[in-house]
Amino acid sequence: MTIDVTLLGTGSPLPSPDRAGPATLVRAGGLNFLFDTGRAVNMRLAASGVVPPMLTAILLTHLHSDHITDLNDMITGRWVMSPEPNPLPITGPVGTSGVVDAILAMLEPDIGYRLAHHEDLNVGPEPVVTDVDGGVVFDQGGVRIVAAATDHRPVEPTLGYRVEHDGAVVVIGGDGVPCAGLDELCAGADVYVQTVLREDLVRQIPFQRFLDTIDYHSTVQQAADTAQRAGVKKLVFTHQVPAPAPGTEAEWIALAADIFSGEIVMGIDLTTVSTA
Repeated sequence: MTIDVTLLGTGSPLPSPDRAGPATLVRAGGLNFLFDTGRAVNMRLAASGVVPPMLTAILLTHLHSDHITDLNDMITGRWVMSPEPNPLPITGPVGTSGVVDAILAMLEPDIGYRLAHHEDLNVGPEPVVTDVDGGVVFDQGGVRIVAAATDHRPVEPTLGYRVEHDGAVVVIGGDGVPCAGLDELCAGADVYVQTVLREDLVRQIPFQRFLDTIDYHSTVQQAADTAQRAGVKKLVFTHQVPAPAPGTEAEWIALAADIFSGEIVMGIDLTTVSTA
């Protein structure tokens, strides 16, 4: 059996007409897992053939705004598109429950409108939130998901995830720099999805707020080193900073290929890779 990974959104906080916000769909054993919920995630989900009621769970790597921009859309979409009550499991780092509570408060007028309008809606949205700091966060239907702390300081806590199914392994690294938790997750993985940054390009832009991104994102070379050290088979770049100029993709791959001997995938929205 294989695990399929679809990059729903490969963008950064800077708006792009071509790249939605950070979000990744992992399909394993007939189950659908959504990692992060960046802008336009619902549109990209639809393009991949999945709608919110079909999600098994949402798992968040961290609470940076660009990774949770459309979490409210997932909560509302799950609720109004499901013919029967359909609680939405949401797992994330400590603090996630507070964010979801705030989203529900923001949605309070909308929830009231819909309950008043639709006789078959008797209860509001039902997100079921679990704050975690690591360990096994899902183990059903032959799919096991393990979380571990990552390093995206000063953003903390943050998590990466390892999805295991029938001997296949996918790792969602999220944002952040190399660390022991990431090494543990990536050990022997078939596919490793990682946010990457080109330090040489970022340093060409004399704006301190942008230069600060170097502090807490893996460079292309660092991601390649993590993958090589862990024995990963496929390294997938997502959430590239800055967004690659058309025709420069080979440059990014070449920087990694000097370090990593496996397959390298330069992700764009709706890129799909598998563990096969």
